[in-house]
Amino acid sequence: MALNKPFLLTPDGLAKLQEELGILRTDKREEVAARLQRAMEDGQDDDFVDNAELESARNDQSFLEGRIIEIEDMLRNYELIEMADKKSKTIQIGSYVTVVEDGFDEKERYHLVGAAEANPAEGRISNESPLGKALLGAKKGQVVEVAAPAGSVSFKIVKIG
Repeated sequence: MALNKPFLLTPDGLAKLQEELGILRTDKREEVAARLQRAMEDGQDDDFVDNAELESARNDQSFLEGRIIEIEDMLRNYELIEMADKKSKTIQIGSYVTVVEDGFDEKERYHLVGAAEANPAEGRISNESPLGKALLGAKKGQVVEVAAPAGSVSFKIVKIG
């Protein structure tokens, strides 16, 4: 049986997942259990009618348990990625990179991470994203092309690190 490819995590990403798992297993499970208990007590009539709060609590419980399983899977099969060498001339997972999109003046700074901890709103992009794939192995001054729904977009690399 072949193992799935490991989840790539930075030390910070690993710590955040471990912390989230602890909170989900304790505080969040207790909150959902209390909501379920209240909803069941509120909805116990001779003829049971739809109980929206019970349905909502069950959905939350299902989501919570799914997230716990997802994090446990990540923590069973991860590869720790260290911060990229600041002296590196090429972009690698763990690198910080500053780019300028063709036709714009505003610089954008990204941290290239594994998919498990990507959050574009916070500047962390996945190595598996179109931009992440294009940036891997590129050098300062190079222009990379990224396929987008509206056509190809060019990014110039202005800084690594």
